[in-house]
Amino acid sequence: MNSMDIRCSDIIQGDTQGPSAIAFISYSSLGNIINATFFEEMDKKDQVYLNSQVVSAAIGPKRNVSLSKSVTLTFQHVKMTPSTKKVFCVYWKSTGQGSQWSRDGCFLIHVNKSHTMCNCSHLSSFAVLMALTSQEEDPVLTVITYVGLSVSLLCLLLAALTFLLCKAIRNTSTSLHLQLSLCLFLAHLLFLVGIDRTEPKVLCSIIAGALHYLYLAAFTWMLLEGVHLFLTARNLTVVNYSSINRLMKWIMFPVGYGVPAVTVAISAASWPHLYGTADRCWLHLDQGFMWSFLGPVCAIFSANLVLFILVFWILKRKLSSLNSEVSTIQNTRMLAFKATAQLFILGCTWCLGLLQVGPAAQVMAYLFTIINSLQGFFIFLVYCLLSQQVQKQYQKWFREIVKSKSESETYTLSSKMGPDSKPSEGDVFPGQVKRKY
Repeated sequence: MNSMDIRCSDIIQGDTQGPSAIAFISYSSLGNIINATFFEEMDKKDQVYLNSQVVSAAIGPKRNVSLSKSVTLTFQHVKMTPSTKKVFCVYWKSTGQGSQWSRDGCFLIHVNKSHTMCNCSHLSSFAVLMALTSQEEDPVLTVITYVGLSVSLLCLLLAALTFLLCKAIRNTSTSLHLQLSLCLFLAHLLFLVGIDRTEPKVLCSIIAGALHYLYLAAFTWMLLEGVHLFLTARNLTVVNYSSINRLMKWIMFPVGYGVPAVTVAISAASWPHLYGTADRCWLHLDQGFMWSFLGPVCAIFSANLVLFILVFWILKRKLSSLNSEVSTIQNTRMLAFKATAQLFILGCTWCLGLLQVGPAAQVMAYLFTIINSLQGFFIFLVYCLLSQQVQKQYQKWFREIVKSKSESETYTLSSKMGPDSKPSEGDVFPGQVKRKY
C-alpha cells in the first residue's frame, strides 16, 4: 500500500543506451532497526515514532540522477492516527559522522488517518515519522484569538466607515488608512472562518494564498503611509501640496495592491504545493517558503523605520527654525507619532511570531496572539477616538441621531392625537386625577 509517482523522462535519462529501470522497495521490518531515535531534529519533549514502512527508490543504470520534478511518495500508516499529530517526511541521510533521518528536500503534502503523501527532490530511503507532541493547542490562546479578532473586526469596520463618511478628515492620509483597514478586515475575517479548513486541499491552498496576499497588502499600505509622511515632511515649506497628493493618488493603488499580487503570483507559480499545511491553511515552513511573507515584511518594516527617523529629523530642524505652534508642523508631527506606533504594533507582532522558540515560546505566543488580535482596536483608537476632528464629528452625528429620534417620537404622538381631536371623557392629562364616584 506504498507507492511512488515519478516522471517517465527521469527514468529514461535522456541519451542513455540500453534499458532503463526503476526500483521501489518496501521493507517490512527495517524500521525496527533504523527507528525514530535516529531522527536528527527530535525534540525531547515529543514522543516520535516511525509510522510507516521504510521504502527505497532508485533508478538504473545511473545511480545519481537529478530529477526534473519532485517524486510523490504515498505511505500507508502502520498505526491509524488522527491528522492532528505532527508529521515528518524523512529520508535516510549518510554522512562521514554517521547516518540519520533527515527532512532535507522532503516535505509534507497531505496527511489523513490512514495515509501520508510526501514530495522529495531526490531518491533514497524514505519513511514517515509522527510525533505525539506535548505542545497541544492551548484553549486559552484560542479564546483570546477569536475574541480579540472579533473585537478587531468591529473596530476596523467602524474605522473604515469613519474614514469614508467623515468629511472633516478626508484626505490622502485617510485614504491610506482606509485601504489598510479594509485589508486587515478581510484578512482577519478570512482567518476566523478559513484558517482550519484543511479539506479539500485545493480550498485550503486558496485560503492560504488569499491570506498571504491580504497581509502583504496591509504591510504595503503601511509602507505607502511612511512614504506619504516623508514627502509631506520634506515639503513642509511648500504651500501647495497638490503635487504630493497627485503623486500618491497615482501610485498608491497600483503599488498597494499590485506589488503583493506579483509577490504571491511568483510564489504560487514556483511552489504551489507549499500553500496550506496539514493542520492550518497558511504557508509551509519547508524550503524556507515562509520567507516569501517574512522577507517583504522585514523589508517594509526596515524601510518604514528609516523613513520615520528621517521624518523626525526633518521635523526637529523645522521646529528649531519656525514657531512650534505652526499647525502644519504640529499635524505632521502628530501623524508621525501615530504612524510610528502603528509600525511597531503591526511590525513587531510578526517579530514576536518569529521568537516563539525555546523556553520563552509560551510567553511569546501569548504576546503575539494578544497584540495581533487587537490591531484593529489600535487603529480605531489612534486614528478615530483620539482625533479631535473625529470626536467632533461623532458628537455631531450623536446629536443628529438624538434630535431625529426626538422628532420622530413627537410626530408619532401628534399623529395619534390628530390635529382636531378632542379629549374623551376618560382621558387623563398630567396633573389630572381620575376619580370614581
